[in-house]
Amino acid sequence: MIFGPFERMVAGRYLRSRRKEGFVSVIVGFSFIGIALGVATLIIVMAVMNGFRADIFDRILGFNGHIDVSSKVAMTDFDNLAARIKKIPGVVSVMPVVEGEVMVTNDRNAGGALVRGVRGEDLAQHPWIAGHILEGSLDNFSSGDGVLIGSGLAGNFGARTGGQLTLISPKGNVTAFGTVPRLRAYPVAGVFNIGESQFDSGVIFMPLALAQTYFKYPGAVSNLEVWVDNPDNAKAIATEISTADPDLRVLSWETVNGPFYNALQVERVVMFLILTLIILVAALNIISGLIMLVKDKSRDIAILRTMGATRGMIMRIFLLAGASVGTVGTALGFGIGYLFCDNIESIRQFLQRLTGTNLFSPEIYFLSQIPAKMDGVETFGIVLMSLALSFAATLYPSWRAARTDPVEALRYE
Repeated sequence: MIFGPFERMVAGRYLRSRRKEGFVSVIVGFSFIGIALGVATLIIVMAVMNGFRADIFDRILGFNGHIDVSSKVAMTDFDNLAARIKKIPGVVSVMPVVEGEVMVTNDRNAGGALVRGVRGEDLAQHPWIAGHILEGSLDNFSSGDGVLIGSGLAGNFGARTGGQLTLISPKGNVTAFGTVPRLRAYPVAGVFNIGESQFDSGVIFMPLALAQTYFKYPGAVSNLEVWVDNPDNAKAIATEISTADPDLRVLSWETVNGPFYNALQVERVVMFLILTLIILVAALNIISGLIMLVKDKSRDIAILRTMGATRGMIMRIFLLAGASVGTVGTALGFGIGYLFCDNIESIRQFLQRLTGTNLFSPEIYFLSQIPAKMDGVETFGIVLMSLALSFAATLYPSWRAARTDPVEALRYE
C-alpha cells in the first residue's frame, strides 16, 4: 500500500479536532463542505441542462421532423416524391403536410394558431402525438370527423372533445367587395398533451383532406416532413435530397434550430466553468488549512523526524490528510447529486407546496416538469476533476512539511 498504518494513524489524528488546533479543523471542515457542495451542484446543474436539452430537442424533432422539404409552388406529386425520399438510406418516414396560420375563435376567446393538415395514418406513426391523446381518439381524427387540439389551447378556449372551434384564415376568398376571410367551424375530435407549451397552446392538427380544401391546396401539400434514424445524419440526407431535385427547398433541423442549439451548448459550457470555481475555491481552502496545520504541527514533525521518520513519510502523512478531505467530500457530493437528480421532480413539488409558488413555469421553460439526465462520462469527469484538484492542493503543504528542519523547529519551540 502507498500509505502505511503509521501514516494513516497520524493523518487521522491531525484531522480530528482538538481544542488547541480547533480553528485549523474548522477550515478543513469548510473545505470538506465546499467540495461536497461544489461537486453536487455541478452534477445537478449539468444533469438538468442535459435533460433540458435532450427533452426539448426530442419534442421539437419528434413534432416537426428532422428535414423539411418544400417547393416554390404547391407540391402536387407529393406521394411519388415521398416514395422516392423513403428509398434513401437512413430515412424512416415521410409525412405530407398542409400548413397554414389561422385565427381561432369561440364564444369565450380568440387567438392565433398553426394548423397542420396530416393524414391520420401518418400521425399514428409518431408517438409524440398518438401516444399523448388525453381526450377523444385518433380514430375520430382519421375518419375526418374533426381536429386535434393541444391541452393548452383547449384550456384557453374551454374546448373539449365534441365541442367546436371556429377557424378564420387571413387568406380569404376574393369577391367583388374585396377579400373575405374564410371562416369555418370544426368539431374537436380529441385533445393531446406533449408537455411542450408552445405546441400544446398553438398547434391544431386537421385531417389532410379538410386542410387541402380549407387552405385551397386541391390535391397538393405545402411541404413534406422527413424523419431519419439518426438526427446527426439529417444534414447529409438533406443534401442528398436537394441534389436529386434542385427545385426543392430542403432544410435540416440543424439549419432551422441551429442558433437555439448553439446557445444551449454555449450556456452549458459557461455554467460548467462557473460552477467549477466552487470546487477550485474549496481546493484552495484545503491548501490554506494544511499550511496552517503544518505550521501548528511543526514541533510534532520535528519529533517524528528525530524518531526516524523520513521526509517521504512526513509528506505522505499530509498528503493523506488533504486527500482524505477531497475524497470523502467528492464522494458525499456525488451521493447528494445523484439522489437530488433521481428525485428532482419530487423535490420541486415539495418546494412548490412549501412556498406556494410555481418554481418551473411551462410557459417560460417550455416543459411541464424538470428533466434531469446524468451523463456517465460527464459525471465521471466531474468526480475526477474534483479529486485531481484536491490532490493537487495537498502537494505544496505536504512538500513544505517534508522540508521542515527538525533542529530549527525544536529550537524555537
